Amino acid sequence: MQIVRTLVIGILIWIIGVSLYSLSFFVSILKDATLQANLILSFGVLPLVWLGTKLYYRGKNNPKGYWVGLAFFLIAGSLDALITVPYLIVPSGGSYFDFFTAIGFWLIGIEFIGMATLYWYTQVRKKVNTTHYS
Repeated sequence: MQIVRTLVIGILIWIIGVSLYSLSFFVSILKDATLQANLILSFGVLPLVWLGTKLYYRGKNNPKGYWVGLAFFLIAGSLDALITVPYLIVPSGGSYFDFFTAIGFWLIGIEFIGMATLYWYTQVRKKVNTTHYS
């Protein structure tokens, strides 16, 4: 796995994801602003991870998508612990416990891993298999 490439892409995914989440509070579509922000983040993560995975696989290393998605999720979770929770969640009355035990957090983690794995199976695996047997 290409560590620097993974870190840079993971950080970019996190920055855009937190931006989507934060900006969604300025556009009122649903009465529950937090639900709206979580929905926007949940749907926004899908193309972000797909694009991030696509950028990752431009390199020569081809680990399975599961590992790439897990790495992206671990980077996002770490940045959430260092930045999102203390600066966005705690001032709003939340806590680390509330944030990391919320079902939405873990569903987004599944999206990270699932989308990267799907990308690998649909875009990378066939190239890796044909390269080895040619």
